[in-house]
Amino acid sequence: MTESINHSRRNLFSRRKSSAIRPPWGREGIEFTDICTRCSACITACETKIIFKGDGGFPEVSFKDNECTFCRQCASVCPEDKLFDLTQPPWQHKAVIQDNCLTYQGIWCQSCKDACEPRAISFTLSVGNAPMPKIDSELCTGCGACVAPCPSQAISIKSTE
Repeated sequence: MTESINHSRRNLFSRRKSSAIRPPWGREGIEFTDICTRCSACITACETKIIFKGDGGFPEVSFKDNECTFCRQCASVCPEDKLFDLTQPPWQHKAVIQDNCLTYQGIWCQSCKDACEPRAISFTLSVGNAPMPKIDSELCTGCGACVAPCPSQAISIKSTE
C-alpha cells in the first residue's frame, strides 16, 4: 500500500513529456508549461476556436471541429515574450492516417483529400480496390483540415519529434 502511495506521489510531481498539441509557434513540452501563465489570451484570440483549456489549464489544440489557419493571433496576443517563436516553423506535427480509414475496408472515400489545401493527401489507384491514401510529409503543414471531415475519425495530427 505504501509503495502505491509513493508511486502516485511521484507521478503527481513528475515532469514527463505531454502528448498535447500546443498552439503553433509555441515552445514544446516542459519549456511551454514553465513559461505559460494560463491566461487564456491565445484561447480567446484563436479565429478557428481550436485552442482550448487542457490539462492543468494549459492551452491545447484540438482539430475535431476545425483547422489551424496559422493566423498568428495566438502568438501575437500572448503576454509572455518567450513562449512563442515566430522565426521557427509553426510546429513539428503531421497528419497520420490510422487503420480505421474507410479505404482500408474497401470503401471509396476521399474527404481528407478534398479538405487538404496544400494537397498533401493523394490517393493511389488500384484495380479492384478503393484508392489508398498517401500523405506527402513535405507538403503536410499539420493544419488539421483533414481531421474533422473524416467520417471514421481515422486521421490524427502527431508530433514528428
